[in-house]
Amino acid sequence: MATYLSDIEIAQSCKMKHISEIAKVAGIDDKYIEQYGKYKAKVDLSLLNETEKEDGKLILVTAITPTPAGEGKTTTTIGLADGLKRIGKNVTVALREPSLGPVFGVKGGAAGGGYAQVVPMEDINLHFTGDFHAIGAANNLLAAMLDNHIQQGNALGIDVRRITWKRCVDMNDRQLRFIVDGMGGRANGVPREDGFDITVASEIMAVLCLSSSISDLKQRLARIIVGYTFDDKPVTCGELKAAGAMAALLKDALKPNLVQTLEGTPALVHGGPFANIAHGCNSVTATKLALKLGDYTVTEAGFGADLGAEKFLDIKCRMAGLTPSAVVVVATVRALKMHGGLAKTELGNENLVALENGIPNLLRHVSNIKNVYKLPCVVAVNRFPTDTDKEIDFIIAKCRELGVNTVLSTVWAEGGKGGEALAKEVVRLCEEEKGDFTFSYEDDCSIEDKIEAVVTKVYGGDGVIYMPAAKKQIESLAKLGFGKCPVCIAKTQYSFSDDPTKLGAPTGFKVTVKSVKISAGAGFIVVLTGDILTMPGLPKSPAAERIDVDDDGVIHGLF
Repeated sequence: MATYLSDIEIAQSCKMKHISEIAKVAGIDDKYIEQYGKYKAKVDLSLLNETEKEDGKLILVTAITPTPAGEGKTTTTIGLADGLKRIGKNVTVALREPSLGPVFGVKGGAAGGGYAQVVPMEDINLHFTGDFHAIGAANNLLAAMLDNHIQQGNALGIDVRRITWKRCVDMNDRQLRFIVDGMGGRANGVPREDGFDITVASEIMAVLCLSSSISDLKQRLARIIVGYTFDDKPVTCGELKAAGAMAALLKDALKPNLVQTLEGTPALVHGGPFANIAHGCNSVTATKLALKLGDYTVTEAGFGADLGAEKFLDIKCRMAGLTPSAVVVVATVRALKMHGGLAKTELGNENLVALENGIPNLLRHVSNIKNVYKLPCVVAVNRFPTDTDKEIDFIIAKCRELGVNTVLSTVWAEGGKGGEALAKEVVRLCEEEKGDFTFSYEDDCSIEDKIEAVVTKVYGGDGVIYMPAAKKQIESLAKLGFGKCPVCIAKTQYSFSDDPTKLGAPTGFKVTVKSVKISAGAGFIVVLTGDILTMPGLPKSPAAERIDVDDDGVIHGLF
């Protein structure tokens, strides 16, 4: 029986190049990099304005609706970049940073897997260059200044029952979702209900990832709404005079991080909002910098294409003026069979009936990319040893009916070599098939029309049901002048619908909107559906139980 090395064992066996060598490969002069040890560096934003190179092609990697069987989106992104490098292309990969919540919880990190990883994976999955700590500190500084303002006389007339700003910590900690603080008498604050979000759900994370410069960062921070006054007026971070100090905490975090793949491809890993509760993409600065450095930039967006890709295309591309040249939709036979109703224990057996029942999920995602967003698309199937030729041929035939090619990917086992076929198809799409990139809705649509467009065009639903509170909130946001903002819909990652039990490609459903709030700094409207939590909890047996470090400082058990 074959024995496989774990991801961390593969990563630790890799001989990494010094980060200055990677900078040279990427064409970055030494004067633009700030080294964090031997294998990590920050890249100064001035490089964006001082390079004359034209932007390269932007490749988005997305996936089918996730299942416990796994799809391997980040792994495919990295393997595709290494595959492009192997066929002679100048390429850069742009990824999000992992959150400590999933690292210590159940999902694991976000540095890829097998022989398609970014390294040093332990650093990337843990503290890295401190970006998330800086984001958490800035978030909590604003919370402290807000409560201090109330304690010191509340000159702005803030209604403590209508504070919308939460504290944050980058950990899965359900105990902190709902708390009461300010207890212990007059000297210790004003008692009120409060709560924590996980750092990746903080608006500061979204602001950092959408900011183009320190001045843009400060303007966005100042616009953040933290609550409302007794006479129903929004209170901003700018009015609390917190934006300057917050920007000072974030000035280094704003700079993209340079690392490398196992095969020495330059990788910019920066920012990390979740796609089920935020916009799910790496930073605009990292993506734009990658486009300046490489002829091809490969990036990914979180969870399935209904979440990460929709937000990448409708929010990030809209705000940053980006246009992808091609999209890769990642799928596995195993996950499609789960969408077809098969139990996880039965996925190793050939079952064309389950595959036929599950493949509509893939086909809907592919159709959205081609027909809603009008972009060239390829399906990448991560092949497992248990996948049969009949199952693979079935997927190829179904995708061909939509005019989309299917390419087998073996990047987990073979790294860049296993991504060469996918790389060649991506290059062909970029050179031969011109897209006509279109958003799923226009800026001047009403808030309700934008939500309706995503639900009907992208999710495949029949419409939207608004709870009374959500209706009032939409009316209020429109009156405040936020009607032109894009919508960021927070919903389950496990279904096209807002019900995680509806697998495959469900029809005949409506999405229920429970509440709507403005992220004025980020510049989008957050639409909350289903039972979405902005502070996850740990599972019964968290990954943290299996992580350790030996006397030599070598980390073990990090998957």
